[in-house]
Amino acid sequence: MSEQHGKLDLSRYQVRTDLALEAHQMMTEKRGGEIPGVEIQSDEQDGIRTTWMHVKTKEGGEEIGKLPGHYLTLEAPGLRRKDTPFQDKVTTRLAQNFDQFLKKKGIGSDARALVIGLGNWNVTPDALGPIVVENVLITRHLYQLMPDEVDEGYRSVSALAPGVLGITGIETGEIVHGVIGKVQPDFIIAVDALASRAIERVNTTIQITDTGIHPGSGIGNKRMPITEEVLGVPVIAIGVPTVVDATTIASDTIEYILAHLGRQMKANQKPPAPAGRLAPEGASLPEKREPYTADDLPTPEEQKVIMGLVGNLKDEEKRELIREVLQPLGHNLIVTPKEVDQFIEDMGNILANGLNAALHEVVDMENVSAYTH
Repeated sequence: MSEQHGKLDLSRYQVRTDLALEAHQMMTEKRGGEIPGVEIQSDEQDGIRTTWMHVKTKEGGEEIGKLPGHYLTLEAPGLRRKDTPFQDKVTTRLAQNFDQFLKKKGIGSDARALVIGLGNWNVTPDALGPIVVENVLITRHLYQLMPDEVDEGYRSVSALAPGVLGITGIETGEIVHGVIGKVQPDFIIAVDALASRAIERVNTTIQITDTGIHPGSGIGNKRMPITEEVLGVPVIAIGVPTVVDATTIASDTIEYILAHLGRQMKANQKPPAPAGRLAPEGASLPEKREPYTADDLPTPEEQKVIMGLVGNLKDEEKRELIREVLQPLGHNLIVTPKEVDQFIEDMGNILANGLNAALHEVVDMENVSAYTH
């Protein structure tokens, strides 16, 4: 670790996250209070938690490592259940909130859109953008070839999946910049897979922001940004976290172990079950375990007894320690769930359906499935 201005540089060991909500949570935990220049509002309905964050000042943005602008996060843990009606609710909420983003940016119903599907279609966790592009309702060619045949309620939409630098040898930002000169869209929608610092948010969270996107930043790659400042047109970025790093998994596992042991210790303090119980002595019945909460954790003294010095470390200190151990060994892997194939397909359809409903007035939840594969 290097020393700069009398402070240790821990940037190499910081947990990677593309989610503004997580960056805000990390900094509020460190500060022990709210961050000046950052406003945040949350509500929950039908199992979907919606959080609006407005980074109003440059200083507030620097505090959480994000650009000033608006950030919307939709958290829907129920997506892991593959419940089709619930997926429809998420799609509807996405369409409604994306429409709000368009209005905030002053983008009208006839503004021309260019959808950019970022990512590598050969790597499943990174294929979200290309999958969305496959299912977005494309109409620009119709406006060019047969404008009189296009009904009211549609807008000009074009789409591109430019691939990644390793496939094309060209920066994604360079490709997008060149396409803009020919297509001349009024605004850009950039869709990309993100990285999270929390396992429970992988494939269950959607982030929308009007600050653009930096392809590959979540896994430590620095690429040409796709932002309004660089491209000259408004950029709305949509992302879903599909990966976490090994540091996050190891840290969360320690928390789960402590919570599990804490729950067991508290259960042992309760009075024994009545003699007429259905399960015989020593038998274990299959049960659905409730998610662990902070209430399940043992006391700090008990954590120290169970885990030694590690048990008393703060969350961020624990993560930095794990990363400091794994990084030099090359073991801080980027990991995705084994069910990623189906998750990516489902999330791609949710994003495409939500965009189709938000971009075209004639598309709604009654007929949206007719416009996707």
